[in-house]
Amino acid sequence: MWLESKKIVVIGGTTGMGLSAALAFVREGAQVVVVGRNPESCTIAEQQLDGNGLAMSGDASDPQTAPKAIALCQQIFGGFDGLYHVAGGSGRRFGDGPLHELTLDGWHYTVNLNLTSLMLSNQAAVRAFRAQGEGGSILNMGSVLGSRPSPAYFATHAYAAMKSGVIGFTKSVAAYYANDNIRVNVIAPALVETPMAQRATKDETIMAFTRTKQPLDGGRIGLPHDLDGGAVYFMSDYSAFATGQVLTIDGGWSVSDGQL
Repeated sequence: MWLESKKIVVIGGTTGMGLSAALAFVREGAQVVVVGRNPESCTIAEQQLDGNGLAMSGDASDPQTAPKAIALCQQIFGGFDGLYHVAGGSGRRFGDGPLHELTLDGWHYTVNLNLTSLMLSNQAAVRAFRAQGEGGSILNMGSVLGSRPSPAYFATHAYAAMKSGVIGFTKSVAAYYANDNIRVNVIAPALVETPMAQRATKDETIMAFTRTKQPLDGGRIGLPHDLDGGAVYFMSDYSAFATGQVLTIDGGWSVSDGQL
């Protein structure tokens, strides 16, 4: 098994892509602590982890959440080897959008949700890894929109800036802590079936565009498990020589024009 004896924390791990990854980690031999905002989703996630994981309720943008989750992982499972930060999402309903329509509230909300929370979890992980003196792996959730914009249907400029920021932040942190054997990488998906994607999935015009923008496997929308293999790789020792990298898993988005 790729992750035998690994102890991993997943921030944003009680639903969607985070939960799918956590279950994949467990199947590969890991023990996990998953963190989510909704206590009900935490209960359901812990049941699915079937004794190989714990769920903790917490807001990813709270400075205490990630340190508590990591401490819980260390106390209950006896160590901490990896952090997967999945938490984030759209600020559209709070005022994100094209620049001429973007509100300051929308900007601040999107920064806090997508970048501040990630900085806090990465900071907690780096501190824990350095205290342990054994290195470790951090994987951050990016988006193709951070480098491959799609203006017709996905014009949320604060979100794009934050996901671009995830890449720059990750590379900078990866460079600084390489001597500590701390690896920091990014997974960048395109449109994936999550609650955030409902605006797109319920709009046939957008879905018709997506089928030409993500042409692999019949032009379907991505599914959470499509990212699991990449996440397992970065949490495993097979990625021991990889840091500061962006793995784009996008069904062909970044190499396809898309037909309006």
